[in-house]
Amino acid sequence: MTGDDQGVTEEWIVRVDGREYGPVDIDTLREWKAEGRVLPANEARRAGAELWTFAAEIPGLFNVGVPATAGTGQRAYSTSLGQPPLALSSPGFAQILVETFRIYARGFLQFLALTLLVVLPSVCGQLAAMWTQNVQASDADLRALAAGAFAFLMFIISLAMWPIYVAGIQILTTEITAGRRLGFFAALNESVRFWPRVAALCIFVYGVFFLLTVFALLIAAMIVAGASSLFVIFLALALLVLQVWMFGRFFVNVLFWQQFAVLENAGVVDSLRESRTLAHSGRELPWFQRPLWRGVFISSLWFAFALAIALVSQWPTLQRSLNELMTTQDPQALLQKLTEAQHARGFDVLGFALGLLQKILQPLVGIAFVVLYINSRRKH
Repeated sequence: MTGDDQGVTEEWIVRVDGREYGPVDIDTLREWKAEGRVLPANEARRAGAELWTFAAEIPGLFNVGVPATAGTGQRAYSTSLGQPPLALSSPGFAQILVETFRIYARGFLQFLALTLLVVLPSVCGQLAAMWTQNVQASDADLRALAAGAFAFLMFIISLAMWPIYVAGIQILTTEITAGRRLGFFAALNESVRFWPRVAALCIFVYGVFFLLTVFALLIAAMIVAGASSLFVIFLALALLVLQVWMFGRFFVNVLFWQQFAVLENAGVVDSLRESRTLAHSGRELPWFQRPLWRGVFISSLWFAFALAIALVSQWPTLQRSLNELMTTQDPQALLQKLTEAQHARGFDVLGFALGLLQKILQPLVGIAFVVLYINSRRKH
């Protein structure tokens, strides 16, 4: 691109935080630059052209090199006129949470519809499994066999819908953040395109977490089995420390894999690599403003909420189990009483309602990470 290529009436479109502004001429771009609304790292293209470049390459605007760290993969869904937002300082953690709830409220019906894609098959499978337990009086009962097969099918469908659910949250959040309203079916269509990549990443990421959890259970079993050996106990504790370190390190490295896989259209390996880079960025900032710690805080808040939901729903069972544990000395009798109490409890309405509430609110976690990702990418 040279200065001779630029005509007097040439106009440009710039993209800031995933939203497009323009077309405008070079004089307007200079005004936006002076106001801090356009930065060299912002994407830009000539009006009528399809190829995106950087604002740094617009002749006569910055006259600087292209930033090496600027992202190039964000997908635009529509073009918007107006002025780009002012470049602001990093918002506080409370502002990120406020923005998260605002986005969730604005797109509640769409996020709810996405959640139902996963929840409805899971609920149908659970109900079928419960019904199967009640009719298992005869092993040859075809109804029990059909209900079991149906429950398994619903479980598979729920798993298959999960990558679409993950991608849909990223897309809807980005659109609402940019001030646009993307229809649910349009978002669903976009989400389906990312299914193979997100599914592969889900298998890898959740599979590693599963293996680390199994590793922790094996360590616990080692402690129980070697309770009489001091060496075995110390060895198990050392392995437990290693397991916690591995779990935490992997968790940090994959904080933003969903955002890079969908919003940056990055491949499997690139998503994991860029996620690690962003998570460890911002070392010049105070620790509580770094993407790593903000991501940990968001996850911790959600885990605390999920734990509270589990404790409230299971509190009567926990109380009963604790009382039986304190009064029953025979382990076999204790196990039998706990099993009978669980069967006598039947369908837990409160637990079901609280579990459903948790699923409905779960998109808040994905939204918060998208908001954090956008802010972190803008700053770093």
